[in-house]
Amino acid sequence: MRLLRRLLIACALLGFVSATVASPNAPTAGVEYLVLPAAQPTDAGDKVEVTEFFAYYCPHCNAFEPVLAAWVKKQGANIVFKRVHVTRDMNVLPQQRLFYTLEALGLLEQYHAKVFAAMHESRLPLNTDEAVFDWASKAGIDRARFIDTYRSYGVQARMYQANAKMQAYGINQWPMVAVGGRYLTSPYHAHLGQTEPVAESQMQQEALQVMDYLVARAKADKK
Repeated sequence: MRLLRRLLIACALLGFVSATVASPNAPTAGVEYLVLPAAQPTDAGDKVEVTEFFAYYCPHCNAFEPVLAAWVKKQGANIVFKRVHVTRDMNVLPQQRLFYTLEALGLLEQYHAKVFAAMHESRLPLNTDEAVFDWASKAGIDRARFIDTYRSYGVQARMYQANAKMQAYGINQWPMVAVGGRYLTSPYHAHLGQTEPVAESQMQQEALQVMDYLVARAKADKK
């Protein structure tokens, strides 16, 4: 009985050690990334769809944006990258509508980083329609055209689709990155398997490592 007890304790300790050495270089489902119970449809063809769920007001999304943008550029034709601006409350709705207005106007890539800068550097809340209109006008966007698009059915439909996608993926925190319609990770999740606290910039780099792994796995899933 003593020998059996020692073996059980040894196995338990080995399991504990294995958990503590989890790493973004060898990510584990349920730790560094999550697996959705059911895969969501994607339209990336032979490529891997990567979708970021984010919000303009979110400081962590702001910090992650340049790092993520560089990673997307490095991936090149390997992926199809999309963004989904999440909803939260009435203060966030103008920012969500702003995002989809820029997308509808074909101005997203030109102004996406500028919206982050307006909120996190210039401290503009952009939490009302008028505040958004004023920002757009000062940024050089035709005010009348912007407002027409902002209030259009097309933008409303995009917001509805975003909210539905957020629900389908079970998104309740951000930034969150979905890969291949099946896997989810984030800077927070990428560091879960480790015990030592690190700077947010290190967590972001760990997330990119997990994303590399998930893109490769999602690509293999297609074969």
